Amino acid sequence: MKKKILILVSLFTFIFTSKAQEGFENILLADPNDASKLLQGYFNPAVKGFIYGMNNGWYHTAKVHKTLGFDISLIGNLSMASSEDKAFDISGLNSITSTATTAPTFAGNDTETPMTVTRTITVNGTSRQVSANFNMLGGLQKKLPLGGFTTPAIQANVGLPFDTELMVRYLPETTFKDSNINMIGIGIKKEITSWFGPIDKLPLHVSLMAAYSTLDVNYTLKDINTSVFQMSNAGAELQVKAYTVQAIASLNFPFISAYGGIGYSSGTSTFKMKGTYKGTYQTGLAAPNHEITETLTPPSNMEFDASGMKTTLGARVSLLFFKIFADYTFQEYNTVSAGIAFSFR
Repeated sequence: MKKKILILVSLFTFIFTSKAQEGFENILLADPNDASKLLQGYFNPAVKGFIYGMNNGWYHTAKVHKTLGFDISLIGNLSMASSEDKAFDISGLNSITSTATTAPTFAGNDTETPMTVTRTITVNGTSRQVSANFNMLGGLQKKLPLGGFTTPAIQANVGLPFDTELMVRYLPETTFKDSNINMIGIGIKKEITSWFGPIDKLPLHVSLMAAYSTLDVNYTLKDINTSVFQMSNAGAELQVKAYTVQAIASLNFPFISAYGGIGYSSGTSTFKMKGTYKGTYQTGLAAPNHEITETLTPPSNMEFDASGMKTTLGARVSLLFFKIFADYTFQEYNTVSAGIAFSFR
């Protein structure tokens, strides 16, 4: 179990850390408004992938446990970015010019986009127009597992009175490379099969569920000292909040079950950067006045969101108390969920 968790966490952490040292920080050479637009456009698919993934895999049956019955599950979700979110518009920026009008997002191809920054900087009371060149990094489409974003979790369900079930989701605080990750979530499932009269004599079960979860990712960036960009004591923080409400149904048989649901998925996220950043710009003057080094201010509290309707179809195989399940959710970022559960009562 521990090995499987570490594999899932490794895939998850790879999403942000694999690009953290490869040039996204050069975006800070632009003025703060343009830098914020570029960072949000680039990372938007990854954050949306986390939101949709965190809202998936909450159930593998509509049937609730008897009071104090429980199961423990290891779940992996894989959310795939929509084709529309594999590139974003870079036209209309104030401080940046480029021969391209779009650039790859995190989920796009690995083509870099050359950019030129032109800004006015005041030094010792004198305003100068300065410039710097950098390449906007490409995406990770070829390196992401199946082109998607992974969100693992450990989940425990316990039966309560009145045909209800408490669900608790947890990813223990885990350090991987230079990152620190933890997630926690809570949900409730209420079976309403009895509301439909004679239907409760059939192997069909119907429930309503709601769930909420939060994810925190903190990672440290390595110091950089190049002719264009310097970075020290740097890091980033990502916090994601996601919630979902669904109506679910299942046909439960001794060895195999089918389940599905329809509902709504939503979430918000904030992204913060910290540290000391400096950029070196060209002035167009003769040496030794040909360069100016300026302290850069990273965008603060960048916000992301995602929401939409969802439909899930899945199946589960039961071997005594051992369950294997998988499902597919149709939504903005279609999501595959799979897992194993140990169920009692």
